[in-house]
Formats: sequence, C-alpha cells, structure tokens
Amino acid sequence: MTENKEKMETKKIKVRELEPEKLEKAASMLKAIAHPLRIAILGYLEDGKQLTVTEIHKLLNIEQSTTSHHLGILKDKGVLSSKRDGKNTYYFLKHCSLSSIVDCISNCTCSE
Repeated sequence: MTENKEKMETKKIKVRELEPEKLEKAASMLKAIAHPLRIAILGYLEDGKQLTVTEIHKLLNIEQSTTSHHLGILKDKGVLSSKRDGKNTYYFLKHCSLSSIVDCISNCTCSE
C-alpha cells in the first residue's frame, strides 16, 4: 500500500463515530443533493470549477430562475459556496470531497 493511500485510509471516519449534530448536517446536505438537477450541478462543479448561474443554466438547458432556485438550496445547506466578481456570482463546491459523492453515484448507477 502506498503512503498516500495509507494516509487517506487513516483519515476515514466511521458514521457511528460522528456526533449527532454532524450527522444532522450530513443528512441535510444529502437531502439537498438528492435531486437529478442538483446532482448534475455538482458534476459540473467538480475539480474546483467555478461557474455562474448563466453558465450552469446553459449547461443544464433549463430556465435561469430554476437554476438559481437549485443553487440557492445547495448553498443554503452548505454544499456550495459563492463569490462575487463584478456583476457575476461564481458557484463552487464548498468541500472538494463532495466530488466523491458524484463519483459514488456514477459508480452505483453504472452497474445496473
């Protein structure tokens, strides 16, 4: 086993070791993610990408107001963060590790 892999495995925390408030936060984030459009948004924001509402709504081919609604939910539940740059607001994953949720979903659905 490589040193990096060993370090990653030692950082894993078991669910039963989490405090109740952390479990509540995790459940809240997972509920927010549990929507096809929101999963797609996470996919577009993987690898440190930062996109505006306009860019995301064009990628998803949905109304900008619908995109804003879903981004608001993800931001409110701590899944996304945003930063303003002039007239634009850029959205990005609040925690890089959230990309692994998209990987997990992809792996789980590909085997069907």
